[in-house]
Amino acid sequence: MENLQTVMNNLRTQGVRKRRTTNEDSLQLSELVNMESYSEWIHAVAEFTLRSLQSWQWASSSIYYLLGLWSRLVSSVRYMKGDMPTMLDKFVPDIIDRFLSSKFESFQAGLSDDLSENPLDNAELLQDQLDFIPYLCRFQYESCSKHILQISDPVLQTYLEAVTLEVPMDKSKLFLIETKLAWIVHVVAAILKTKYSGETQEIHDADLSARVFRLINITDSGFQSQRYAEISKQRLDHAILIFFQHFKRSYVGDQAMQSSKQLYTRFSELLGLNDHLLVLNVIVGKIATNLKCYPESDEVINHTLNLFLEMATGYMTGKLLLKLDTVQLIISHHNREHFSFLKDYRCSRSRTSFFYIIGLLVFMEESFLKFKSSMDPLLQDFVTLESTPDAIFRTDTAKQALIGLVRDLRGIAMATNSRKTYTFLFDWLYPAHMPLFLKAILHWADTPEVTNPLLKFVAEFVWNKSQRLTFDASSPNGILLFREVSKLVVSYGSRILSLPNHADMYSSKYKGTWIVLTIISRALAGNYVNFGVFEIYGDRALADALDIALKMALSIPLADLLAYRKVTVAYFTFLEVLIKSQITFILNLDSTTFMLIAGSIQAGLQLSDTNILSQCASAVDYLASLYFHHITLGESPTSPASLNLARHVADSPSIFPEVTALQILKSLFEVVLFEDYGNQWSLSRPMLSLILINEEAGVILASMLVMPDSCIPLQGTLSMMFTNAKAQILVTQPMDDQQRLSLCFDQLMTDITRSLDQKNRDKFTQNLTRFSTEFRSR
Repeated sequence: MENLQTVMNNLRTQGVRKRRTTNEDSLQLSELVNMESYSEWIHAVAEFTLRSLQSWQWASSSIYYLLGLWSRLVSSVRYMKGDMPTMLDKFVPDIIDRFLSSKFESFQAGLSDDLSENPLDNAELLQDQLDFIPYLCRFQYESCSKHILQISDPVLQTYLEAVTLEVPMDKSKLFLIETKLAWIVHVVAAILKTKYSGETQEIHDADLSARVFRLINITDSGFQSQRYAEISKQRLDHAILIFFQHFKRSYVGDQAMQSSKQLYTRFSELLGLNDHLLVLNVIVGKIATNLKCYPESDEVINHTLNLFLEMATGYMTGKLLLKLDTVQLIISHHNREHFSFLKDYRCSRSRTSFFYIIGLLVFMEESFLKFKSSMDPLLQDFVTLESTPDAIFRTDTAKQALIGLVRDLRGIAMATNSRKTYTFLFDWLYPAHMPLFLKAILHWADTPEVTNPLLKFVAEFVWNKSQRLTFDASSPNGILLFREVSKLVVSYGSRILSLPNHADMYSSKYKGTWIVLTIISRALAGNYVNFGVFEIYGDRALADALDIALKMALSIPLADLLAYRKVTVAYFTFLEVLIKSQITFILNLDSTTFMLIAGSIQAGLQLSDTNILSQCASAVDYLASLYFHHITLGESPTSPASLNLARHVADSPSIFPEVTALQILKSLFEVVLFEDYGNQWSLSRPMLSLILINEEAGVILASMLVMPDSCIPLQGTLSMMFTNAKAQILVTQPMDDQQRLSLCFDQLMTDITRSLDQKNRDKFTQNLTRFSTEFRSR
């Protein structure tokens, strides 16, 4: 018996959370079955399990481990060698029956204490227990499915009778029935999550699934249509949505239809649903009902939209949806009159998801006429707002209409994933409806509830993802779009900067600022605007937009800028794009502002975020390379950019090439040596640039040897900045490591020349990788 206990412990300690059986498991099960006392042991384990399930009040924490043991046992059967009986087929159906019954008993007992506390609300515990259900049930599926039907059918019948009663059932009784049904639906959904091949398996899947589909016809009929605010009904519909997700993945789609003939044959007998299109119509019908009737529960709305989105983005299910009349009705009538959740401010965030799905479905057909007709509800909103006089534009009615409209438009814009579909939206909005957005900014600049959704729509609208903003070579649309964006940004920024500080600075100013920075970053990096046109024709659109965006960014104290994650990401993304694409604007700034930017870059290099570190490194490399090429190598600066850079250095010598540059180089070395940073390539670029910008010894040696500067090896003639950075890092290390680290520093510059060409950069990257590896391998 001790040997049996040892084997059982081994099975358990291998990890009950694993779902796949290994050869080692099957060997241990074979060994276990062949032991003399196996029959006695398995009876004892089964009895202990059944008693534990029956005593759910005291053994609830052990249920997970017991079900895990049985799951491992049954999963190992198929890999067993030999024909010794396991006797698992005798006990597993009883365990499933007792498990389900114990849950019903716990629901019944919970009613006497507090109706608000329910085991179904503990998502983690629910998931842990349901994870084992498919393996146990499908092991003896016929017997287990019978047990499930025996326990569910009476509850389902009682529910049907309650719905048809003229006088509603007592609230507590109905609460209990819906709780039991929700648990059964969760169990069926868990079984379908793991599909097994075989005709018998499909037939049992059909028998269980048919009960859920019958339940759907009841949940929204009779007086139930007035109970959407009840928590028990919300739990039941939540379980039904999970069931739909798992059923769809296994049995909806052309391939699923061909491989699941037995299920649909059985469905035809039980429900009259003989193909996946009819089943899909039932699912979409329930989705539409939830969207119409659940303004009180944003959780149910969000879960419903997640299911709808999963279906719309599926390759086959998306095309199938367009064949359904219900879907066509949703596309053409997506307004507040048909979907009440659009009226509720609590669900306003869900509007974007809803219209994203609408957009995905509409754009599948790539028809401008279809798109235009589907936008009629939004066009009515535009007309209403555009005709609203300025005197009454700042009212709650206009406010809610504006918020809803821009959230809806953002969803549509998100769905434009090609040049053609984006053009549909652009031509529909520009120029007719763009003035409304500027009007909204002018009237509501001090109200983040309005401006933030509007700016997020603009950020989406200017984003050239998937190269969707690709206009014809002769088209002015890119320039026209940026001019509209500039008007919005300048109007918003000038007003937001003039507002007094608020107790909640993030909500009142910082959030709007990071959205504006995102807008400008995406527009600058979108590669669909020839920005040189603005300077040639004296158009201030670019200069004004950059000026106000930078003022908004620098108005945030550095400590706050680094404290808010989204603000930090937006700022450094903006800075990187600005330095790369508009370096002239940066260098035209006054030295104080330039110094603030340099200081913020240095602060960004201290952060642990990999993307931000790469962005700061890229910005440093661009500036340092410019300094090296136009000042270090040149006798005198000639271009306007290099003249301005020289001016900044003269006005603030601490920028380049001394203190700040030295601190930046030291920070980069510390990241390479002491941080687990995977992309050393991005760090090596600015490090080499910084090392070269103060390479005085190399210049002297070049003049003495009369050699081209680019051919002078740097080893032995290192810059003062590199030497100082090395010294500062060495003194921070223990004495035992200083000599070894010094040697690594010396080897770092092997074969590196006084050049920033690609070959020299790549060589430095290789040396830096070796430098880091050798230091870490202590």
